[in-house]
Amino acid sequence: MIQRIQTVYLIVVALLSGVLPFFVNLWSDAKGQEVYANNEILVSVLFYINGALALWAIFLYKKRKNQFVLNRLNMILNLFLLGLFVYRSLNLSGETTVSEKGIGMLIPVFSIVFLALANRAIKKDEDLVKSVDRLR
Repeated sequence: MIQRIQTVYLIVVALLSGVLPFFVNLWSDAKGQEVYANNEILVSVLFYINGALALWAIFLYKKRKNQFVLNRLNMILNLFLLGLFVYRSLNLSGETTVSEKGIGMLIPVFSIVFLALANRAIKKDEDLVKSVDRLR
């Protein structure tokens, strides 16, 4: 389980989605207050679900097809979260004072990249197992 590279990628996704948004600001409002994931209920729930799906996918190491599908579902959830951030950032810019977008808005992008890398490694393992089955 831990010796596979996709497990490392999924641990990175779990840390990115489950821990980092609560320490890195997502955006700053017009008053200059930094908004974190725990200030927004919907955002925090989506980040927790992303982290939980990544951890769940780690423990599905014997069922590679299910792990692959779960990672795709996690990518879709990250795209939804990214769309929510884009919508929020477009609404923030219409204020009289300029709002700042934080680095935390890029967390779903990094999560999608690591999930794609994990899926590529899972596909490579699945192809290896299929090639060994052909030899038997």
